[in-house]
Order: sequence, then structure tokens, then C-alpha cells
Amino acid sequence: MNITLLILAAGMGSRYGGMKQVDPFGPSGETITDYSIYDALLAGFDRFVFVISPGMEEDFRTNFVKKFPSHLKVDYVIQSIDHIPEGIVLPNNRIKPWGTAHAVLMAKEAIREPFAVINADDFYGRESYKIMQEFLAGTTEVVPGRYCMVGFELQKTVSEHGSVARGTCKVDDQGFLKRIVERTKIFLQDGGIVYEEEDGSVHSLDQMDTVSMNLFGFTPDFFGHIEDNFKIFIQDNLENPKAELFIPVVVDNLINSGTARMTVLQTSESWFGVTYQEDKPIVLKTIRALVDAGVYPGSLWG
Repeated sequence: MNITLLILAAGMGSRYGGMKQVDPFGPSGETITDYSIYDALLAGFDRFVFVISPGMEEDFRTNFVKKFPSHLKVDYVIQSIDHIPEGIVLPNNRIKPWGTAHAVLMAKEAIREPFAVINADDFYGRESYKIMQEFLAGTTEVVPGRYCMVGFELQKTVSEHGSVARGTCKVDDQGFLKRIVERTKIFLQDGGIVYEEEDGSVHSLDQMDTVSMNLFGFTPDFFGHIEDNFKIFIQDNLENPKAELFIPVVVDNLINSGTARMTVLQTSESWFGVTYQEDKPIVLKTIRALVDAGVYPGSLWG
């Protein structure tokens, strides 16, 4: 069975201060995404589709893609803010993309097989791709709504340099997701981990809580569910220039309605990424250590 990795790379990187999706971190100029693709290939993924912004297209097509081996199947789709339902007029003050769920929706015409979703700027670890591929290899459109996600320990996913967004999860005794809540401001405070609500109130979290890092596995029927959710979302949020529809929100809606079940695949891997510029030295050091330990070659594609 063909299995695709959908890579969300259209984010604007406002907190990071640059296009972190194409920033070099490896000894031969590798990006975090290069390591994700390398790990996914070893795990059995055989096709890679990027979601990029319109401004990235020329550089992506002429430079980024060329470094991959010719046999690697790499495609891309563009996330445009004016890709909205018919009859909706885009507000003049809308600059920000519509969120991760909308980004996934952009691949509706490009993917016909089971697929996993990742963020381009997050390092998930090889084990995460292995358990994801094994699950997706057993899925089928004949039984729709059978999805999965890789669950990380919260303490292994925070940044020392500011807040992060995570989907906090409740998992039942059978390993199915009961609820997922997107927390957009999680940070370290006084030796613990907390999140801040929109009203400014701060609440503690257990460091062992399971969180989503946007490593989800779906069958193509999920595109229809996003489309339905996005139509409702945009009608309610059209005039809010910062409103975004996140994948966890769509997943939570499907679980609550009984439309889908999501298996939580627990991993012991530690996340690292570049939410902030201050994260970059840590990522550089961590990747160098992995190369020195022989986990990765000094040049992935050379």
C-alpha cells in the first residue's frame, strides 16, 4: 500500500523571525524536514507532499526539491488564503493563513491514499514514523473514520524560550482519544508547565500529559470532514483576522459526534523544533550529536 507524508510548510514563522522551514540545521545544509523525510523513508513512506505558501513556490520548485534523489516522489500544493467556499468574500484585512486544518484541505485533490501529517519545523524521531506507518498500512477506505495520532509526553515538547501550541489529550483505557483541546499558549513557569486561557487565567498541566504535535494519520475521507468543518468555521470567523481552524478542533468534533475514532500511538521520542530563534543553537547541537552517533549520515542526499 502506498502511504504519503503530508508536510505542512506554509506557516509564516512570525515568532521565529524567518522562513524556518528551509533553514539549514544539518552539517551539509539539511533542514529539519530533510531528517523527517529520511526517517519516513526508512519507516516505509513512499511519497511526500508539501503544503507551501504562494511566496515560497519559486524557490521551492527551483532549489529545494532539486536536492532530493530523482526516485523520490515529491509534490506540492499551495495554501492560499483566498481558497475559501464559493460565495464568501475575503476580507481586506486577512493576511494570516486559515490554520492547519485548511492547510491539509489543500491536498484534497493530490492525495488518494492513507497519509500522515507533520509540521515542517518539528523533529519527531524515527520511532514516531515507524509506528505511524504500521498503523496506516492496516487502514482502508472501506472502514472510514479510523484515524491515529502519535502522542508525546508534554515535558518532552516544551521550549525554554517561550510559549508553544499543543493539543492536550485525554486517552481512554483502550488507547483511543477521548478529547483533544488545542492550547495555543503553553509555557514553563516556576518549575512546572502551565497554559494560559484567552482571558489571561493560568492553569497547571501534568508534565506527563499526552499531547499532540500534529503528527496525525488519516484516510482520504478526512478531507470531506475538514471541508464541512471549514464551511462552518469561516461563516463564524470571517471577520476575525487571526482566527484559524486547527486539525485538533476538527478531530475533536468528529470524536464527539461519533463519526471517527482515533488511536493514540504513544512514543518515547523527544520533540525538538524551532519555534523561536533562541531554539536554533539547541537544534544544531542535537542534530550534530545524532550525526556523530551514527543515527544519520553526514550528508543525507549526497
